[in-house]
Amino acid sequence: MKTKKILFALLVLLFAGFTAHAQVPKLPTADLSKQVLGILDNTNGLTLNADQKSKLGANNKSFVDQLFKITGGSDSEDTKKAGILNLKNSRTKFLTDLLGSDLFSKYSGNVLKAINPLKSKLGLAALAF
Repeated sequence: MKTKKILFALLVLLFAGFTAHAQVPKLPTADLSKQVLGILDNTNGLTLNADQKSKLGANNKSFVDQLFKITGGSDSEDTKKAGILNLKNSRTKFLTDLLGSDLFSKYSGNVLKAINPLKSKLGLAALAF
């Protein structure tokens, strides 16, 4: 009788463990990409003209789209890393040309501060920052 109760309790715990594991919510990449885009579009504290803001906004959208396309692809991890690092290098060149080195360093500092809490959720995409 006692062993039946122990076996029943173990089965209930085992079932509860599987049920709890199955209910872990996954963060949709669309929400994550919107968060990243929001961080990149934040230019508070920078004195950008309208042309710089529009070019930066367009580049941010393209950058986020390409970044999540690379990370969501079926390529190997090494290929993804290489693609992300190439994307980062081309973005750094674009931002330096657009903003100059002083504004670029302020902008990238702001982005890094804001993106740090998301780095674990970003996975490989965090290499781009």
